[in-house]
Amino acid sequence: MKETIVALLEDALESLRQQGVLPAELAPAIKVDPTKDKAHGDYATNLALMLAKPAGRKPRELADALVDALPASQAVSRVEIAGPGFINFFAATDAAAQVVRQVLDSGDAYGRSLTGQGQKVQVEFVSANPTGPLHVGHGRGAAIGDCLCRLLEATGYDVTREFYYNDAGAQITNLALSVQARAKGIGPEDEGWPADGYRGGYIVDVANAYLAGETVHADDRHVTAQADSNDLEAIQAFAVAYLRREQDLDLKAFGVNFDVYYLESSLYRDGKVEAAVERLIEKGHTYEQDGALWLRTTDFGDDKDRVMRKTDGQYTYFLPDVAYHLDKWRRGFTTVIDEQGADHHSTVTRVRAGLQALEAGIPQGWPDYVLHQMVMVTRSGVEVKLSKRAGSYVTVRDLIDEVGRDATRFFLAARRADSQLTFDIDLARSQSNDNPVYYVQYAHARVCSVERRAQSDGLTFDHAQAMDSLGRLEADQEKALMNRLARFPDAVAHAAAAREPQQIAQYLHDLAADFHTCYNAVKVMVEDDALRNARLALGLATRQVLRNGLELMGVGAPEEM
Repeated sequence: MKETIVALLEDALESLRQQGVLPAELAPAIKVDPTKDKAHGDYATNLALMLAKPAGRKPRELADALVDALPASQAVSRVEIAGPGFINFFAATDAAAQVVRQVLDSGDAYGRSLTGQGQKVQVEFVSANPTGPLHVGHGRGAAIGDCLCRLLEATGYDVTREFYYNDAGAQITNLALSVQARAKGIGPEDEGWPADGYRGGYIVDVANAYLAGETVHADDRHVTAQADSNDLEAIQAFAVAYLRREQDLDLKAFGVNFDVYYLESSLYRDGKVEAAVERLIEKGHTYEQDGALWLRTTDFGDDKDRVMRKTDGQYTYFLPDVAYHLDKWRRGFTTVIDEQGADHHSTVTRVRAGLQALEAGIPQGWPDYVLHQMVMVTRSGVEVKLSKRAGSYVTVRDLIDEVGRDATRFFLAARRADSQLTFDIDLARSQSNDNPVYYVQYAHARVCSVERRAQSDGLTFDHAQAMDSLGRLEADQEKALMNRLARFPDAVAHAAAAREPQQIAQYLHDLAADFHTCYNAVKVMVEDDALRNARLALGLATRQVLRNGLELMGVGAPEEM
């Protein structure tokens, strides 16, 4: 319907150009949007207001001319001018109802497009240090990142999901020392406990598994414990593999998979960090000061220059990030999206500056970033801070165990990434309309219930009759529901382009609201076969779009609740 109105307006513009009402070179982008108030029609455009100044006419006068020049169309029942010059379109029932046919014909493909034309996109997300279970912040990153990948794939992009393991540096040394201490019977309250040791109960599990000589099968390695509490190198290798396996299990329980696991340690092993340093020096963007090597990042928009190599010879954390992203570029990813916590905000400018300083043909502003804010978990209005497993934070597995995978994923992805999120466990577990995931899933299950009732009454759905009778869907609630169904492809395209999965969550909630309103106002199981089949078709189309949208969120579509 939207495309039909755009085409009608294009014809009207051409007519006005030929009449000399509009300049011949005037070729505006036509914007048509669904109306918020159905009293103002189904779709509206502000085209007359946009063109009034270049046309040298008053907006309302130009709106009159545009309406007069519109070709006749069976898709539009009437057109009205409102306010200073808005043009409102009322869709003919037959035309509006054709979205039901389109949805049922397209099935799982409805809402998908080929916008991306197979362009390669890499999305890096989660990227947790292998030093403990995934916390709820990692869970938010996993939900947002995975939904974003699904959206990009639904709009025609070739997506690679990547997890970057920070398996080098001080935090890994602290992990090994913590496990070694536990293996020797030393606890956090004892003398000899590492100053920066990890205190969670999971460290005991790692130590016990190491002493038992267990073999860990991680994603890309198999490590057998040496059971020697004095062999710190062997302890470190086993602990990293053990916790990588634990994180893999957490992610699988969350319905998140990756195509590539990239190790920070490989950047050093393969000489990529050193090669990046040499290139930066060669390009003349570094200098020595106070025994340290600095990168002149102020030349590329940073507020001050940054140390690359400290006086002790160790590299600062952002340098391997620069080498890592150079590797991404060389792997052919012209579009890269990093989904990370808001605590990475300060690294965005530094990494981009470092990449520009390499003079490797990387465009400014590359890569893209989606940064999420912190999550606070509450129960009975009180913040939940501790986990028996982790010791100092709430884990993803805690939430999954408490409320289930669907609710956890939906809640973590249903808000703008840059807004702080309060995860209310009580709300997520409730079976009420206040629980957004329950509200959406219940709409899907409700359609399934109607279908089962029809079948039990011996009323077989007649698809052909339903398609012939779509024009009988005349109730205001039915029209509102059909208009909402028609917006789904645009919602998917916009959410993907904006990198905002929460737009799909909002769309699904709005669709569920329209469906519940229609269900309560319009009786489906009527004696009139044609009308009943048309209304069943509308319900089945709604179910299909709910399922398609929930799939983009990585959330199930239950048939019973």
